[in-house]
Amino acid sequence: MPDAERSIEDLIYSYAAYVDDGDLEGVADLLADATIGVDGMPEGLRGRPRIHELLRSTIRMHEDGTPRTKHVTTNVRIEVDEEAGTASARSYFTVLQAVEGLGLQTIVAGRYRDRFERHNGRWRFAERRFATDLIGDVSRHLLAGPEILGGA
Repeated sequence: MPDAERSIEDLIYSYAAYVDDGDLEGVADLLADATIGVDGMPEGLRGRPRIHELLRSTIRMHEDGTPRTKHVTTNVRIEVDEEAGTASARSYFTVLQAVEGLGLQTIVAGRYRDRFERHNGRWRFAERRFATDLIGDVSRHLLAGPEILGGA
């Protein structure tokens, strides 16, 4: 069995890969048992169908079926409580985008605060909170305005 930290890193990086591939079903599956929301706000969204609908209604897909983004996740710090079967992680994200008529640029940067639980011997997301620190031109990434990112 892979060690806990490696398994949790894989979950964190899988999120970025699924979004960048335009696989919103994969993102919803990954977060199916989690609560997601903006850091500092008590309410969150839970349940695979609700998470999938949120993603589908906010992320702009381009001709190639992707959002034309690259989510770069860095500064990953993981703390594991093996006995309790729980873990937490903090990381930074930077989203790059290149679309027709607009060269490669950074469109948003912020932080993730995650909680994980071990269920039937496998780690899964229990909660994903994000905080947006910097917002650029997200008009070709989001179907709604930048306010859905929780402010800067």
